[in-house]
Amino acid sequence: MLKAAAVFSNNMVLQREKNINIWGTGTEGSRVTVTLAGLSESANTTDGKWIAVLPSMTAGGPYVINISDGHNSITFDNVMIGEVWLAGGQSNMELELRKSKDGERVVANINNSNVRFYNVQRMSYIDEEFFGNESKNAWQECIPETAGTWSAVGYYYAEKLARELNVTVGIIGCNWGGTSASAWMSRESVELDKDTNTYVEEYDKANEGRSFEQYLDELKDYNIWYLEWQKRVDKCYSENPGILWLEVLKIAGECRWPEPLGPKSPYRAGGLYETMLKRVVPYALRGFIYYQGESDDHKSKIYGKLLTKLIEQWRTDWEEDELPFILVQLPMFIGREDMDRKNWPIIREQQMRVHKTIKNTGIAVILDCGEYDNIHPLDKESVGFRLVLQALYHVYRKDVEAYGPIYKGLRYVNNGIELSFYHAEGGIVVRGEKPEGFEIAGEDKEFIKADIEIQGNKIVLSSHKIPKPKYARYAWTNYGPVTLFNKAGLPLATFRTICIE
Repeated sequence: MLKAAAVFSNNMVLQREKNINIWGTGTEGSRVTVTLAGLSESANTTDGKWIAVLPSMTAGGPYVINISDGHNSITFDNVMIGEVWLAGGQSNMELELRKSKDGERVVANINNSNVRFYNVQRMSYIDEEFFGNESKNAWQECIPETAGTWSAVGYYYAEKLARELNVTVGIIGCNWGGTSASAWMSRESVELDKDTNTYVEEYDKANEGRSFEQYLDELKDYNIWYLEWQKRVDKCYSENPGILWLEVLKIAGECRWPEPLGPKSPYRAGGLYETMLKRVVPYALRGFIYYQGESDDHKSKIYGKLLTKLIEQWRTDWEEDELPFILVQLPMFIGREDMDRKNWPIIREQQMRVHKTIKNTGIAVILDCGEYDNIHPLDKESVGFRLVLQALYHVYRKDVEAYGPIYKGLRYVNNGIELSFYHAEGGIVVRGEKPEGFEIAGEDKEFIKADIEIQGNKIVLSSHKIPKPKYARYAWTNYGPVTLFNKAGLPLATFRTICIE
């Protein structure tokens, strides 16, 4: 029976100026012909699969796609040629437009024919239900009835990019809250490094000596527990919205999240790579936007390795060594009951290092977009727009201010440290009563708060407590004030002058 892959449907957006891959399944030995805008390409069905590669096209539409094997045919209507980006990551990429800042108002007034969305189905295990559920997925047009459940970051990114380029922009949402980067690449890739392989080792240890049936029993027990526990948690917050989490646990009982780590867990290494990401490979894309890292903060020092492997994996799968990859650097965050373990600045440092060392990557610095005691900050418009600035600068070669200040170098002067920055030609701008966030240390590497003097596009740090400071760092905290920007209104990024661990 002739079928196209689930990612193809009415209202889809296909990537302009690149070969267009259309694929699916069919009768063994049949020859499948795909026709689009007068162009036709044919492919043989081998091992039940076929793929046709159409020549590149310029932006335009709407078009009709016809797929035929001589006996059966499939037709897709209202197809546009434009820009396609995959929006990957965890809950901050997943967060729905309707739940974001001003989201309900935005959704109620939405009507944008130049933005479309495809959500890869969130299923973590391939079984008899998988393909039936996947077949119900389809590309959606941007109207109030559909857009509310889209990724807020993805929507704002597409909306601004469509305006800037005057083409239709399609977003493929491929994300799942609470996931490690290790879930989004092959298990084999995770295993290649001893540090990242710890994610695989943890999975194997959890499943050692446990049959699949035993795992299913554990999962069933967990799901029953979770429903009742969540009801008690919700009741706590409905009766007392300001209640502390420790008090909630006393009333509702111990939190057993996440679910047992097993073959159906979305949090297992390599899992969602198989059940979600590979379902849309090799759909032609312009690139990736990626917002993730929170769930890897317990292994912050190896996050750069993990992210590097993920980028390599995705580019390999799409067979483009330099396919653009734009990541979001984590903002400020701490829970009101949390201790500042200073692991988020390490994640930010790792993200910046990956950006600086891997070609054709961008980084959206959103340090100022975090919220105290809310790991899901609601201002997703700023996140989407800063991602667009990176895309316009790196991918579309537009003359835009895409970066805030980034640390360049230091000079020791008059018992102080003078810092210089990239992307600060118009000077450093202070928001708030005074500049904050800098610390300095001497040879002992014991950091203290620094006195700050801004001199145009340079910053001089000093303290009467440290006559000869040697090291400096900025925003080296999970959560703190963000007061320094450039003239474009983009924040100074977290940094330290040297990695001293």
